[in-house]
Amino acid sequence: MRVTLGRCAATAVGVAAALVAVPSPASAHEKWFVDEPGSYPTDWAFALRPVTLGLIIAVVLVAVLWRQVAVRYLPAPELRWLGFVGRIIPYVPRLLAIHLGVSLLAAAVTGHFLTHDLEVEHLTGGAALLLAEGALGIWFLTGIRLRPAGLALAVIGPLALLLTGPVGLLSAMDLLGVAVFLAFVPPSDAAFGRVEPDAATLRRALFGLRLGAGGALITLAFAEKLANPALARETVHLYPQLDVFALVGIHLPADTFVAVAGATELLFGLLVISGALPQVAVLVAGIPFNATLLLFGGTELLGHLPVYGVFLALLAYGSNPRTAALVRWLPPVRTRLLRRPAAHSTTTA
Repeated sequence: MRVTLGRCAATAVGVAAALVAVPSPASAHEKWFVDEPGSYPTDWAFALRPVTLGLIIAVVLVAVLWRQVAVRYLPAPELRWLGFVGRIIPYVPRLLAIHLGVSLLAAAVTGHFLTHDLEVEHLTGGAALLLAEGALGIWFLTGIRLRPAGLALAVIGPLALLLTGPVGLLSAMDLLGVAVFLAFVPPSDAAFGRVEPDAATLRRALFGLRLGAGGALITLAFAEKLANPALARETVHLYPQLDVFALVGIHLPADTFVAVAGATELLFGLLVISGALPQVAVLVAGIPFNATLLLFGGTELLGHLPVYGVFLALLAYGSNPRTAALVRWLPPVRTRLLRRPAAHSTTTA
């Protein structure tokens, strides 16, 4: 009975997620393809509109339901037929390091720090920062002794907060999440970096990885859509192919489409952080992330390399019966119960 209920619930949740997984600006990085993205002001009032706020609340409820269904009713892995992907888990840290190294090198060569959003060539010390970024990129590509490299990037990364503000740092959390993962689980000196960490270390590394990637997606959902509709409107104006609803004859108002796109990206971020049903989540999220490659090409590919690496890691660890349960681990919430001290009253005459 439980298995039947679990399968029905998984199917329902998967279909619901697939309905919102459209190749929209949810998978494109608007600031990479719009001139002077800083000229579009933040508009938090848009996020508080009834339609937008309703979508945000609905997405949060779906994410909570998604995790509850996964933890209570479904096995891990949820898609047994993907078990062959789980065979690569000893080599995932090495593959993540390659994704991160290429991304850092590409950013450094083009004058950006961590992501294509953060141009630092015009800043004091920007050249030194790019040099350090490029050196770290080469280090990650070598695969040699990467724990110090991961720690170094996790320390250098927050400099973006001082140079470009908190939004720039939060939008680069996917790279920092990979760096944290590699600080916990660096590739070994064995062939192809093969490593098999203990369960406690791996679950913490996976949580850092999920928190980084999901946090970046949530930040971009608000910074480029839900709290910056003007930027999203301009992107759709320049690239009308992104509006797949219009392509099939459904003409939504521009603001409604922007709200749906932002809510979709927010949903992806929450699902990644939850760690629940990682196989289904990665397969669904992969649809829009891969569809936009046809439109934006190499810029999109290089910019999203860390996200692709995270998806690969979640899919691999989520497909192996020995590690699948670790993917959805969340730190326990400890509450301090206020205990009234025992009454040892004394009476005095």
